[in-house]
Amino acid sequence: MPTLISAPVPILVPGGKLIAEFVGRVASGDTGVSIAQMSAPAGWDEPAQTPLFDEFTVVLEGAVDVETADGVLTVSAGQAIITRAGERIRYSCPDGAKYIAVCLPAFGTDLVQREVS
Repeated sequence: MPTLISAPVPILVPGGKLIAEFVGRVASGDTGVSIAQMSAPAGWDEPAQTPLFDEFTVVLEGAVDVETADGVLTVSAGQAIITRAGERIRYSCPDGAKYIAVCLPAFGTDLVQREVS
């Protein structure tokens, strides 16, 4: 039977970024996939991470910088990026952005493996 998701679960993270999770561990109890809309203010960034999930990111507004071993890729509105599990990455939004993130398996704080400085 279909399940209507009438509203996402808001998750505020350090730096003022808002995660609106529609599907995932917090919103629906799903562990296989998470789908969330991110709203990151100008200047937002996070520590580097080596997640244990693939992430598919579609930028709706603004741009997201994705730092990898090969350099920094700027993903602008209307573009997408795929990052793979086990790949060291770091996200930032110098001018702010709104984007959709889909993680397989679902995002979890135990799976993101953020570096501590």
